[in-house]
Amino acid sequence: METMEYENITEFILLGLFNNEDAKATCSVIFSLCYLAILSGNLAVLLTIRRSHLGEQPMYFFLSYLSFMDVCFTSTVAPKLIIDLLVQWKTISFSGCMSQMFYAHFFGTTEIFILVAMAYDRYVAICRPLHYMVIMSRRVCSILVMASVIGAFAHSLMQVLIIIQLPFCGPNQIDHYFCDVFPLLKLACMDTRLLKIIIVTTTGVLSILTFVALVISYIIILCTLRTRSSEGRRKALSTCGSHITIVFMFFLPLIFTYVPMADSVSDDKVFALFYTMIAPLFNPLIYTLRNTDMKNAMRKLWGPKKSFEKN
Repeated sequence: METMEYENITEFILLGLFNNEDAKATCSVIFSLCYLAILSGNLAVLLTIRRSHLGEQPMYFFLSYLSFMDVCFTSTVAPKLIIDLLVQWKTISFSGCMSQMFYAHFFGTTEIFILVAMAYDRYVAICRPLHYMVIMSRRVCSILVMASVIGAFAHSLMQVLIIIQLPFCGPNQIDHYFCDVFPLLKLACMDTRLLKIIIVTTTGVLSILTFVALVISYIIILCTLRTRSSEGRRKALSTCGSHITIVFMFFLPLIFTYVPMADSVSDDKVFALFYTMIAPLFNPLIYTLRNTDMKNAMRKLWGPKKSFEKN
């Protein structure tokens, strides 16, 4: 009896966000403007923090890395999405697909861990204010960022190792606008049910637990604020409100993507658009419009310089 051997495919075709040919050129312009806004907004926040006294404060130290991760995370997906909306043949090599998946998971997971670090920073600042500068020293902040990077690297490497060993014998059409785990599992020439359970357990459950932990931590913080003065409560609520908004914008679509309720790829693409494009687009606005310190620092750094003539 002859055994059938399959030759692994060397490239994939990304089917994109939608199939409406008439709207692709318009959407390409819209996504290009969004991408430029993400780059300019997050880089403005990053440079403002690094070039002002705000960088000495733990909260803004983490925010600068969050902005940097937003730029990197979106840059792994947006350029390819924009180009593919304009071209007819949307191919990506096997190695390019694995690289895109690795970096998307790496930067996205680092962002998740930094959001956790920011929640811990707010918890210490509000619930243990007398020990804040000792607990959240620059050394501790740097360790938390480094731990976030190492944890994200381990997670991303595991995702790639799961996919790279699978046989892909065709078809090679990925029903998504970037390479991700679940769309690739659908193309594998083997039973991937066990692997789907592993992915849901590692990524989906991790997202849910992290989201629940963040929500609980902010509930504790909000309960603690009831004992504070009205001015201190107002400032803390403004800061925590920004954090909570970002947490919900980032985690809810992520949970719906990696804890699949049904076999619907089209919904996954919409959810993915939230955490790859929409959340990074609104992060700078949310963290600056409601933050007096950031607005003052940006006005001082980027505003018009006044020159005074000496008589």
